Amino acid sequence: MSDTTTIHAAFADHVRDALEALVVDCVLPAGLPLANVTVEPPRDPSHGDLATNAAMVLAKPAGSNPRVLAEALVGKLTALADVTGAEIAGPGFINLRVADSAWLAELRAIAALGGDYGRSNAGAGRVVNVEYVSANPTGPMHMGHCRGAVVGDALAALLEWAGSKVVREYYVNDAGGQVDTLARSVYLRYREALGETIEIPEGFYPGDYLKPIGALIAEDEGDRYLSEPEAEWLPIFRARAVAAMMDTIRGDLAMLGIHHDLFSSEAALQAAGKPEAAETWLRAHDLVYDGVLEAPKGKVVEDWEPVALPLFRSTKFGDDQDRPIRKSDGKWTYFGADLAYHMQKAESADELIDIWGADHAGTVKRIKAAVAALSEGEGKPIPFDVKLVQMVQLLRDGEPAKMSKRSGNFVTIADMVEEVGKDVVRFTMLTRKPEAQMDFDFAKVVEASKDNPVFYVQYAHARIRSTLRKAAAEGLAPSDADLALLGEAEIGLIKQAAQFPRVVESAAAAREPHRIAFFLYDLAAAFHAYWNLGNDDPSKRFILTDQPALTGARLFLGTQIGQVIRNGLGILGVEAVEEL
Repeated sequence: MSDTTTIHAAFADHVRDALEALVVDCVLPAGLPLANVTVEPPRDPSHGDLATNAAMVLAKPAGSNPRVLAEALVGKLTALADVTGAEIAGPGFINLRVADSAWLAELRAIAALGGDYGRSNAGAGRVVNVEYVSANPTGPMHMGHCRGAVVGDALAALLEWAGSKVVREYYVNDAGGQVDTLARSVYLRYREALGETIEIPEGFYPGDYLKPIGALIAEDEGDRYLSEPEAEWLPIFRARAVAAMMDTIRGDLAMLGIHHDLFSSEAALQAAGKPEAAETWLRAHDLVYDGVLEAPKGKVVEDWEPVALPLFRSTKFGDDQDRPIRKSDGKWTYFGADLAYHMQKAESADELIDIWGADHAGTVKRIKAAVAALSEGEGKPIPFDVKLVQMVQLLRDGEPAKMSKRSGNFVTIADMVEEVGKDVVRFTMLTRKPEAQMDFDFAKVVEASKDNPVFYVQYAHARIRSTLRKAAAEGLAPSDADLALLGEAEIGLIKQAAQFPRVVESAAAAREPHRIAFFLYDLAAAFHAYWNLGNDDPSKRFILTDQPALTGARLFLGTQIGQVIRNGLGILGVEAVEEL
């Protein structure tokens, strides 16, 4: 194992080499598919350090008995210098025990790779478009956007770590009725800035955040629009309002460390005729037809009249009814525009991932079906995944958090970041699976306790950095010259840290960045447990001034644990603090 080959990658190679040797020995036929062969830690650490399912996976296609094949494979693997034992478990799993020297080599690999430890080329340079946030440009970023923003941004970083090329995209919904309402709301603030007393009608946007936009237009244009009909000023106010709100949104997201590569306009999409092109293709393939929707079920709508609309055959893909892509006035439905937008994204990506709020769950199946139909029809089938994110309940000491007066009726991302900091917000949003409900308690997320994952992980890194500073003051430094002095407790910590590269790959494959947060918490817990050994037994402390060789080895270990924590936090967009 070289200094830059991680232990799991090395043993995956060992298993493949052993399988090739069995082919040479005529125990296995040539050409067996190896994609499902894994090398990973067993669920129960007492069973060994690594386990492989190779015999289980290959026995049937090889026409062999799994245990017989496992025995042959064990014969090859036990010949390796890094293997101290191998056992066959159950019907044919192989558990391996790995020499301490291999784990010490892994520690050196962490040092050699540094900030690249955990990176892989599993993504093979595939272009993945990750669209997240995409909030209507009608107000500041609020808590309803925060979790999806963090999940999307962390997922994008995770996929890059795993070897994909990622495009971070924000879809600007600037073509619907909500932006006309925004423009009218800003027009009222414009009149207010010119001295009028205004009343904000129900359905308009009441937040004070629109006052500066109205005031700026008044400063630039004077009273020229006061007597103009709406048809004259509406397009101008719409453009000014959307541009101003997008500047605010970019600023809010920047407070979370989020920066998109691409902002795509729905209005520009429609002006380019993309929805018409999608409709033409779908009609040509009998996936859109003119039909009449059924009357709304469960209640009587007095003014309902049957109207012929272009309908997408979503029932063909498991939906309960076909869905219109245009409204009765000829304007595009949200579904129709969204369909065309995904077609546009597919033109320059190998895979699409959307991060949506859980309230959009009902549209997932039909939009995935439409994208599949369009991309396959273009001769380039595009994998498309939608990750649904549940809302977050804001609390303060267990009670519902008060809303922001400045924003109207919601807590903004700016409010949150200003109170608890970017790192706390980001890490906390990744401490549960996105499809699970979450409480965000402003008091608990800043607690200095083991129950607060943000603090617990950052404290581990800060503890390591503090130890290195104290050692330097004593004239002691990390050294890998005498790593053989490290014992069972230290080897156990290395084993925990060594999971990081495979966690990155598996988290990326599952599109689940929260796995990185879970790993970091477990690693921090293992480090704190190791640290606490020195409280009861002074010989277990990091710094032993009378044993510089052992101290150097322990400091080297601590340095690499800190490196792994930094790398993991970097994926999550969280700073690894030097002190707390």
